[in-house]
Amino acid sequence: MGQSTLPPYFNISPDAALTELGNPVSSADFAEIAEVCTRGREDLASRGHLENGQKTLRLFSTWEITKYLIPVATPHFRRVLKANPDLPQGRSETGAGAKWFTFDEVLRLRAHFASEGSKAKEYTPYRPEGLPAKITAVANFKGGVGKTSTAAHLAMSAALDGYKVLVIDLDSQGSMTSIFGGKVEDEWDTVFPLIARDYAAALQEENRRRADRGETPQPLDETLNAALGISAQDVIQKTHWPNIDLIGAQLNLYWAEFQIPVWRMGVRGWKLWDALTNALERDGVLDAYDVIFLDTPPALGYLTINGLSAADILLVPLGASFLEFDSTGRFFDMLHSTFQSIEDGENMAARALGRPEIHFEWDAVRTVITRFDTVQQSDLAGLMQAYLGRFMSPFRQEYTALIGQAGEQVNGIYEADYRDFNRETYARGRETFDMTYAMFKRLLIGSWRRDVLENDS
Repeated sequence: MGQSTLPPYFNISPDAALTELGNPVSSADFAEIAEVCTRGREDLASRGHLENGQKTLRLFSTWEITKYLIPVATPHFRRVLKANPDLPQGRSETGAGAKWFTFDEVLRLRAHFASEGSKAKEYTPYRPEGLPAKITAVANFKGGVGKTSTAAHLAMSAALDGYKVLVIDLDSQGSMTSIFGGKVEDEWDTVFPLIARDYAAALQEENRRRADRGETPQPLDETLNAALGISAQDVIQKTHWPNIDLIGAQLNLYWAEFQIPVWRMGVRGWKLWDALTNALERDGVLDAYDVIFLDTPPALGYLTINGLSAADILLVPLGASFLEFDSTGRFFDMLHSTFQSIEDGENMAARALGRPEIHFEWDAVRTVITRFDTVQQSDLAGLMQAYLGRFMSPFRQEYTALIGQAGEQVNGIYEADYRDFNRETYARGRETFDMTYAMFKRLLIGSWRRDVLENDS
């Protein structure tokens, strides 16, 4: 018998390795790498887009509309269109082919069925009047757990369901911004000026107290003065989804993590964790939308704390592995330490001054298993479910070829055209996200319902 082939890490020639190594890398080379990545990103993002680089949303077929979006039988749907020629009639690629509609047209059709159709059917989702939007934060300090993908698909699911959605990207990597085709030049197109404005208002209030005490006020610098003139509406941008808007992110947003603690030192009474909440309330954002999704950085920094403090619902994605389960446990331990510390510090002063104490509270918290492999991970997922109980969603996001291909195209699976696969593959691929959205929608509706009952009592 001949000698077996050795593993590839034996008999490596030092001279050959040196040749492959290349020249040493300097910090200037990082700029070159970043520049080519920027060009490559723009190239990839532009594929399938219009010439101006803007993303466009695909069309929806009659089959898809009647199966997923408007609960009517296909023959009835066609009869209604025929009887109402003023409604969108769709377009076909061949004379007798299937009809296809823009999502704007789908929304018009849904509104028609809601006003004229059977009252026993749910054409529009539950949304109590007079209550603010519900804010959902998707967070974990471990990367690669499907955090941004989960947030994006929930936003798309809610939009398909008929809700008006705002997505806020708090992660300076800007992946959520890329998914929704956002254009962000610098930090002034992000949440940064909204947080800066909240601090500037706190500083102005502190200066009024200083003036009353005869002390010298702290000046507002150029950044703070500029932030005072910016509202949420100035940084909200439209997306290729007619009912999804975006506050985007880019690399410069990361500087907020350094600036926020400096501001806190300047005005110790500034409640930095409430800055985003205050901005959304002050600018009427909670009244303009139904659901707001926050995609947070993979770290428990000041931006994440702002997002978690603002949230009504917290979703924590994780993989079905020991390391991710362990990491997520540490994440919750850090959440406890962080928010308990804030409560303890604030309430000690509140009790001394006779003011109301603060208590952080969320309508619901759920962990969600993502990138799930039924064959390999069922036992471990079952154990995780047993330990986490009601804090874990029973629906697991399975990883399918459809999900992989959608990610390669910088799209969500709801943006994928089922004709690129087939109906069965498409239906199977989106089912895992439909189930996750169903879980989320139960939390959403339940929390609104609790608010309604509390307001009525």
